[in-house]
Amino acid sequence: MKQLIYSVYVILPILLLWRASFVGVKKWNDGFLSLEQTKAFQGFLAVCIMLHHIGQKTAASWIQPKSRIVHGLDMFVPIGYLLVAIFLFFNGYGVYKSFHSKPNYLNGYVKKRILPVILALYSTTLIFFVVRLLIGEKMDGKQVLLYLTSIDLCNPNTWYVIVLPFFYLAFYLSFKFIKKDGLAVAATTAFVVLYQLLGTRINHNDFWIRGEWWYNCVHLFPIGIIFAKYENKIIPHVKKYYWAYLIVALAAFYPLYVWSGHMCDIFGYYGENWGAPDVVLRRRISLLSQVVLTTEFVFCWLLLGMKVKIGNAFLKFMGTITLEFYLIHGLFVELFGWQFDGGVRSPHHIKYVIVYVLVVFALGVPSAILLKKFHKFVLGLGKKKECPKEEKALSA
Repeated sequence: MKQLIYSVYVILPILLLWRASFVGVKKWNDGFLSLEQTKAFQGFLAVCIMLHHIGQKTAASWIQPKSRIVHGLDMFVPIGYLLVAIFLFFNGYGVYKSFHSKPNYLNGYVKKRILPVILALYSTTLIFFVVRLLIGEKMDGKQVLLYLTSIDLCNPNTWYVIVLPFFYLAFYLSFKFIKKDGLAVAATTAFVVLYQLLGTRINHNDFWIRGEWWYNCVHLFPIGIIFAKYENKIIPHVKKYYWAYLIVALAAFYPLYVWSGHMCDIFGYYGENWGAPDVVLRRRISLLSQVVLTTEFVFCWLLLGMKVKIGNAFLKFMGTITLEFYLIHGLFVELFGWQFDGGVRSPHHIKYVIVYVLVVFALGVPSAILLKKFHKFVLGLGKKKECPKEEKALSA
């Protein structure tokens, strides 16, 4: 039974490639960055991130006592930031393309782009808070406030939806008040880079920017914007030398992965633990290696997407609930592991990892669907009051 967890390495390619098609040697999947394709791919990534979080609970080297370690999802433990890097690239690419293709895009931008993410953050925070109380976690008034504000993460997987609204806001302010497109792109990029530099100055803690995973892949947001700005030049160039780029990029990924790992081992993010005098420099060197790796990783996926068109019922469905699934599946990861984040013993530990995976997925999907419906209801309240005729026409 323990060995069945390795079946995920067979199931995942099937989920991704079922009904996929290779467009041909001399043809291109020109819709590889379309909303349909990116949503489908994000649906697949959401499943991979679920496996990453379960891997951290079952196969991570830091688990104590060591007798609790069950191997199987080891490969997923260190790659969470690589997976989220692709999300951030799509986020940046999407806002820039929308800005240039939709008239008056910035009108209502906060409601359309930022408010849904904040609502998703705090609705799931409240759910996690109630569950923490029900399983017996003791809190004083200060801890209640920290949890409910998400200054101390009640839902441990929410760093992405905390930083994303700030990046969206930086984009909004840059493109609203800077009329020259290139300068607006530069301003947004500068904001993200300054955020990363700030992150390297902060020691590991229990609050915001609590560790390197808060900033070691966020550069893909401005890279997505830059790619969108210059794609009419980038894509024809890549097509011209496609096979050379593909071979080099795929061949380089694993050596870069190993190199980045060595750089992080040598320099590291945890210099404060042993009093390193150059702790910030060490973090920045480690970060630079991961900047290179994450950018190359995303480039690999873009190259593959130019030749392989993905899309099936499962990916299409998962693409509609990606944000909600990303935020809520962790509740079940915590409930059925050894202990809930924060130290309280989980109410039920699932022994076999494959069963653990299936239970988390089976409970996470309907929960995400319900959250999606709730979020739509809340965000649509004002809309219905303001323009009922238009809403009726759109729903027809």
